[in-house]
Amino acid sequence: MGRPLLAFMLLSVGPVVPLCAQRPWQATDYYRLTVVADPQVSPDGRRVAFVVTTVDEDKDRRHNEIWMAASDGSAAPMRYTSALVEASNPTWSPDGSLLAFSSRREGSEDDVWFLRTTAPGGEAFQIKGVHAMPQFSRDTQWLLYGWRGEEPDSLKQEPWRNRVSPAAITRGPDPKRFDGRVYTSIPFIADERGFIPPRETRRPSHLYLVPVAGGEPRQLTSGPFSQNDPAWSPDGKMIAFVQDSTEWMEVRSQVRPRLYVVTVADGTVRPLATGSTENTDPAWAPDGRAIAFACSAGRGAENDVCVVPTAGGAARNLTASWPLDPGAPSWSPDGKTIFFNAGTHGNVHLFSVAAAGGAVRQVTTGARQLRGFSRSADNRTLVYTSSDITHPTELYVRGGGPGNRAERRLTSFNDSLLSQVALIPADTFWFQGVGGLAIQGWLMKPQGYQPGKRYPLVLSIHGGPHASYGNVLFPEFQMLAGQGYWMLFTNPRGSSGYGHAFTFSTRGRWGMEDYQDLMQAVDVAIARANDGVDTTRMAVLGGSYGGFMTNWIVGHTNRFRAAQTDRSIYNWYSWYGSSDAQGLTDYEFLGEPWASDSLYRVLSPMTYTTHMQTPMLIVHSEDDKRTPITDGEQLFVALRKRGVPAEFIRYPRSYHGLSRTGPPWLLVDRLERIRTWFAHWIGTGDQPPAAAAGGGGGLR
Repeated sequence: MGRPLLAFMLLSVGPVVPLCAQRPWQATDYYRLTVVADPQVSPDGRRVAFVVTTVDEDKDRRHNEIWMAASDGSAAPMRYTSALVEASNPTWSPDGSLLAFSSRREGSEDDVWFLRTTAPGGEAFQIKGVHAMPQFSRDTQWLLYGWRGEEPDSLKQEPWRNRVSPAAITRGPDPKRFDGRVYTSIPFIADERGFIPPRETRRPSHLYLVPVAGGEPRQLTSGPFSQNDPAWSPDGKMIAFVQDSTEWMEVRSQVRPRLYVVTVADGTVRPLATGSTENTDPAWAPDGRAIAFACSAGRGAENDVCVVPTAGGAARNLTASWPLDPGAPSWSPDGKTIFFNAGTHGNVHLFSVAAAGGAVRQVTTGARQLRGFSRSADNRTLVYTSSDITHPTELYVRGGGPGNRAERRLTSFNDSLLSQVALIPADTFWFQGVGGLAIQGWLMKPQGYQPGKRYPLVLSIHGGPHASYGNVLFPEFQMLAGQGYWMLFTNPRGSSGYGHAFTFSTRGRWGMEDYQDLMQAVDVAIARANDGVDTTRMAVLGGSYGGFMTNWIVGHTNRFRAAQTDRSIYNWYSWYGSSDAQGLTDYEFLGEPWASDSLYRVLSPMTYTTHMQTPMLIVHSEDDKRTPITDGEQLFVALRKRGVPAEFIRYPRSYHGLSRTGPPWLLVDRLERIRTWFAHWIGTGDQPPAAAAGGGGGLR
């Protein structure tokens, strides 16, 4: 048995980069940023497959490749898949002889490919009968995957059928000429997908098995519902999966994913009684006698790690007294420990709990965010990616050699960029919000900061609202601090990583205490800057919930001289009818608009339009279905009707995630427009604003 990871206490180790002759971060530096993600250590712990994402500026797209690194650092990382095609989702076979991955290649209907790893090089190949990313059985003899089956001939011959609900009452004179859509139920849109097929035409996904040598797939499950999150039992005789009986309900305020086990030999399916409303991410104990899973009492309730006996019996909650939100569980080889990741105080780390119960322990440490945890079969090697305020993602390993317990960095993709740009650290601070609640914030000094001088300040507000900021590199923050601004970001109440009660303390109260937290953060930052903030030159920006809050702020105070609102909400009534996420406000606002009319009205920034005086840059994606562009249009019209300076940037070919995952050129263009908007209204660290002085004071 390998040593448990509890023996590992990790230290943050980053590259040392000289600061001489470095320039401020620019918007176009995004093109040079390399992202390392999804590391997968081989079963023997000797190699790590991982995904490297770069930006092709000329083609305006991201490019994904799979690379391979020796976990002991004995050889430089090498590209493992062709540079001419996309590749992602590396998955090792349990014996380490095969690597499955996703790659869309011309001439192939399926996107799943395989490489033999017993020797370097070799051509990628496909296995007959594999139609989706598979999971290997523990003996590497079988491949398991979820699939919706072959497309029916009716859809192939009459493609209009996937645009017209079969329940429609109306009929046209010629279905083949009709190029519209007919819906009889919701939902009908989804962000990043646009208009989706009518609910009545969709097919469930079932589990299929194929020998590793290839062959005709055997359908293992059936029925009206999809089977998800499949997991092989250690002996390969059973498979656990998740099935939700609410899958096809038109309106569902509560999902009910349940755990099931199917016997491979005869396809017999039985449910596992867990006592939880939501059950996901099953993971078998090494001896097959228990299954760990993520459990919850329902929407808005705490998420926990539970364990249930495979043969049936009462489930045990292992994290009931732990306030944070655990990720998917996994077991140590000896079955004594369960591991999971979680966000905490702006960081992301690995945690563990004894399978028999006990206190949760933090395994990794440091002011950073670690992701993609992967452990070798003997538990001696742990790999992950790491990023902090001044370092982009790189690949790290703990272990990777006999007697080696030190953490080491295996990649250096971003070192060349870091040698040329001055990345600015952030000071962490805490303050008391309304009611004495402890709130965490970060403050970055302006590039070229000199004591005794005053600089503009920019407040940034995250989305969600149950997301969080933290110790990870944000190109936007580095650009603005490099412009000569104090850069302030914080996690007001409603953010994740501070316990369940903190996260949901804003329910029914958006814009109330969370707004006060943000204003107090500004006051604390001004005090911490020792008279170094020019309070006549402050700006605010945010996206999604942060965009809502930016709109809310300029309707409640004039202390900011400029604002930038991204994919924002202005009018909750119109948002409700055009978004793909009505369930958000159904829960957060205690009902639908017709049931909580006064709350939707009082929480709409539109209600406070007459107080808005702050010059506003409005950025919105035309294909955003989460916060549709109609809200940006309404806000722009309202501001211009009242003579408030406003500029409206409409981005085509992009969705809700433009600032993170949108087309690279549009993302860079957005950064530069934010920079120039703020430079005009609040100047830079060295230059006064081009706009005439004005504003300030007013509503507080």
